[in-house]
Amino acid sequence: MPKKLNVATVLGARPQFIKAAMISRAFSNRSIISETIIHTGQHFDENMSHVFFEELQLPKQNYNLGIGGGSHGQNTGRMIENIEIILVKEKPDIVLVYGDTDSTLAGALAAAKLHIPVAHVESGLRSFNRRMPEEINRILTDQLSTILFCPTEIAIQNLNNEGFPNKLKNNYRQIIINAGDVMYDATLYYKGIAEKKSNILKRLNLKKKKYVLSTIHREENTDDIGNLTAILDGLAEVAKIIPVVMPLHPRTKKKFDFIEPEFVLRWSSLIIFQPPLGYLDMVMLEKNAGVIATDSGGIQKEAFFHKVPCVTLRGETEWMELVKLGWNHLVKPGEMDISKSILDALQHIGQEGNPYGNGNAAEVIHQTLIEMI
Repeated sequence: MPKKLNVATVLGARPQFIKAAMISRAFSNRSIISETIIHTGQHFDENMSHVFFEELQLPKQNYNLGIGGGSHGQNTGRMIENIEIILVKEKPDIVLVYGDTDSTLAGALAAAKLHIPVAHVESGLRSFNRRMPEEINRILTDQLSTILFCPTEIAIQNLNNEGFPNKLKNNYRQIIINAGDVMYDATLYYKGIAEKKSNILKRLNLKKKKYVLSTIHREENTDDIGNLTAILDGLAEVAKIIPVVMPLHPRTKKKFDFIEPEFVLRWSSLIIFQPPLGYLDMVMLEKNAGVIATDSGGIQKEAFFHKVPCVTLRGETEWMELVKLGWNHLVKPGEMDISKSILDALQHIGQEGNPYGNGNAAEVIHQTLIEMI
């Protein structure tokens, strides 16, 4: 009888739910892995958490810490404290973390302090902008990790440039693996389901390839009123020519309270604002958009998977391969013409290429963890 591998999965935000759904599905195919899911509560909005668990058919969370809404320091500190208690109780063989959120860093820190190996999915990404909280989380999590699952060759190069793999205790080295991108797995799996279950295009009266989809949530844009105003002014100009749909992240919506009401009124009259949407509705909107304008790392890739041009409303990206292939265009708010860049992208198709693997990243991760036994 083979030994069971006990894996504790720590997650808390939308992109992590999507990645975890694919890997948990791979785990469920074999009884050799037992998974404990710890939801930090970082995304506490109903449409950004519970709906995702249901739509993605994620296994029921074993723990929900309900930690969200505070500052980075408050959230991370409380998460570490609570995750540590659970890890001491559950005694996992390995802790699995995803991406670059406060939940990621908290899970890695709690595990490392207890000498539990950490596996980091989406390791090696770098924007080289340390003003981004996500960049700090990535760098520290990689340093704490035993297994670093990279989505691309560029991610591996980033780690090698930083001196990875590092020698750890007992002459054990960190393991770096190009697993491919789990988000690509998810796109392949869920796009057909979304076609059958989502009616978002009909509900919003949108025609395929005849609208722009936008999402804004990064602090560099939401917390800088100048950047946020420039982005929404640009989107409003685009909306005079082609419909613009924008699901509003809670952080972004909250910032409207600090902006002159006439600006918000003008944007609302032109842009189709929506509450946070479930994953299947987002897949349909991404798949059928003419252009996606976003500051999200994950949605940049999802645009590429659906072969939709993307305008990234930042001065840098973790996904430089998409810029090189011509699918992604960097536009820094406040410095570049946002509306012109979006409208120009409507006519632009990038080169062929697939830097993200073959859609079997979840199984690669699954097999690697089994081999650790």
